[in-house]
Amino acid sequence: MNILVIVGHPDPDSFCAALSRAYAEGAASANAQVRRLDLSRMKFDPNLKYGYRMRTELEPDLQEAQRLIRWADHLVFVYPIWWGVMPAVLKGFFDRVFLPGFAFKYRENSPLWDKLLKGKTARLIVTMDTPTWYNRWIYRRPGIKVMKRHILRFCGIHPVRVTEFGSVKFSTAERRARWLAQVKQLGAKMG
Repeated sequence: MNILVIVGHPDPDSFCAALSRAYAEGAASANAQVRRLDLSRMKFDPNLKYGYRMRTELEPDLQEAQRLIRWADHLVFVYPIWWGVMPAVLKGFFDRVFLPGFAFKYRENSPLWDKLLKGKTARLIVTMDTPTWYNRWIYRRPGIKVMKRHILRFCGIHPVRVTEFGSVKFSTAERRARWLAQVKQLGAKMG
């Protein structure tokens, strides 16, 4: 299995980065081919300046991201929930990379579209300062719904599984160590 782990936290030393490494280690230990993209280390403008009206050329890091997404069977997105949704750098990554002709294609004279990333699966590994039960039952998981339904499934990526950790802000070192071990096990199951 080819697995691409995408870290959507702007801080390269974040707990999300540690979770991504744990997942990658687990998957590699089970003989999966694993690659990582750390958005905090990539050089690209997250702003899709002209929308789809005018083409914005992809920077080399985004060209490589598209190549790795094509290569991958399974995509793993590791990121925090801020203000109910993903960080701006991850949203900008989707705006710039998941373009018509790459991730989906509108059909001529039709409201329907072709899902160009069909056959791939995904996992979201999400951290938050909100307790996970509160995000699920009170907030109704808006950011996770956007990722699953409006981005990934829109492009044909299915199923999309979710692993949530919170409240990170009030977690102990022991609890974070358990979360890292849990994520490593998730990776090992995918190998």
